[in-house]
Order: sequence, then C-alpha cells, then structure tokens
Amino acid sequence: MLKLSDAKEMVLGIVQHDPLFVVLQQDTSLEETLYNDAYLAHIKKSNYYSISEVAGWFDITDAMLRYYIKPFEQYIFNDATNSPNTNIRLNLSAILRLRMILLLKDKHRVKGLKNLLGIDDNGQLPNHQITATTMINDDLANKVDVLGNVLQQIIQTGLFTILPNEEQGALQVAINQDFLTQKIQLLSAESSSFEEIQKETAELKQENENLQKQIQELHGGNVKTIVQKIRERHIENEIVSILRTEALQQFSQERKVGFFMKMFRSSQIEMEKEQFALSYISKNLEERLETTLNNYYGK
Repeated sequence: MLKLSDAKEMVLGIVQHDPLFVVLQQDTSLEETLYNDAYLAHIKKSNYYSISEVAGWFDITDAMLRYYIKPFEQYIFNDATNSPNTNIRLNLSAILRLRMILLLKDKHRVKGLKNLLGIDDNGQLPNHQITATTMINDDLANKVDVLGNVLQQIIQTGLFTILPNEEQGALQVAINQDFLTQKIQLLSAESSSFEEIQKETAELKQENENLQKQIQELHGGNVKTIVQKIRERHIENEIVSILRTEALQQFSQERKVGFFMKMFRSSQIEMEKEQFALSYISKNLEERLETTLNNYYGK
C-alpha cells in the first residue's frame, strides 16, 4: 500500500503547476482530501481506468461524472486517451484533474471553473494556458515556475486571495480585508505612528494593483515575455532593497547621532536618512542592475 507521504509526492509531481491546484490550496481541507483519497493507495500511473471505476472511487454516478467531464474535455484529457466511441479511459493525470474539478464545483460552479482555466465558450483552452502538462519549452517552464512559486507564496501569507472575475473571464487578485484589518490593528497597538500605517496600506494596495495587471497580462500576452519582465522586476526590487540597506548602514556610520539629538531632531534625522538612501540608490541602481541582469542572462 502506498504511504501518505508517497501519495502526496506523486500527486504534487503532477498538479503542482495546475491553475486549479493553486485555487485548491486556499482550502486546506480540500487539499488534504486530494492527497488522502483511498484510490491513491493502489492506483498505477501507467494504467487507464473506466468511468465506472473512477465514479465508484468518488462515490458518484457514472452520469454525474460524465456531466463534469464534458465541459472540460480538453483540460482533462490533455495527455489521456479519449476514444471516439465514448468508451472513456482515464489515467492518473486525468483522474487528478477531474478530482480537483469535483472538489471545487460547489464553490465555483462550471462557469467559475472555466474562468479559472481560461476555457472559452467553445470549450477550448488558449495556446498560452499555463499547466504542468502543456509546457514544452524547458526554459519557459523554469521561468513560469518562478512566477508560480511567487504567487503561491503570496497567497500563503493570507493577505491576498485569487477569485474568478466572471465579467472579464480572468483571475483577479483581491486583498483579504479581514486579514488586513487585523494587521492594521496590531500595528496601531504597537505604534502611535498612523502615517506609517497609511503608507504601508497604500503600498499593499499598489502591490495588489500590480499583481492584477500581471495576471491580466498572462491571459492576453506572450507568457515568456511577461515572465521575463516579472523576473527582471523582481531582480530590480531585490537590488533596490540591498542598496537601501547599504545606504542606511553608511548613513549610520558616517552620521552618528546622540541620544538627545534623536529625541529632539528625530523627524529631521529621518528625512535626512531617506534623502541619503534615495540619493545612494539613484546613484548606484543602474550600474548594479545592469551587472546583475548580465550575469542572470549569461552575457
């Protein structure tokens, strides 16, 4: 019998880049169900299974299973066998995709699931659909991995949620207002600086807008170009963060401030510190960024 840890590893190896799996991970109980289904203990990856067998595993009728297969055939049977005489046979990859549809159907319905997958009214997937099974270019797959990991980490913070936008037919990143309110209350209790809280809130909203633009671009542009731009932006942000740290360390070493000066000139000192950091970043960013990008692209 297959151990739970082995079953989870096997499932992740197939679905970790699937857009439905990203949504499924927002609900821990549904994700655990995907790993703990009893059929995983004896299923063989190389075998194909009938509709009746799979329906029995999921405790639903054959007709109900076919009902949920029909709108998602191109997605489910991407690398499985679907014979012309409707004698459908499913391998493990197809079964896992179908299982995720069944786990998410009550919350998102068929229309919502189509939006999550980018399926059009004719049941067709766009050429740029990002899934683990449609990637044929290794270089592109690696860069999409980076984007997928970044989005997954952002979602796991609890600050953002990804929901289908039925009007635009795309995914939408939204701020988790309850989570944000809790964080603001915590910051208010620890600090009397309301201006700092406003600043952080504005940055979070701006980040949310940027993420929405990036996901919309993934549905309408060239994936490889977009992923490259996102990676370059990530590199630039890292360099800015490093330069800012260097600037603050240099400011601290060059302009040591006494206790009483900190008390009576704190606002002025902070202003000078920010001006020093901005000047330092402006002076060094272009050269540091050019060097880092050249190293990244192997030039």
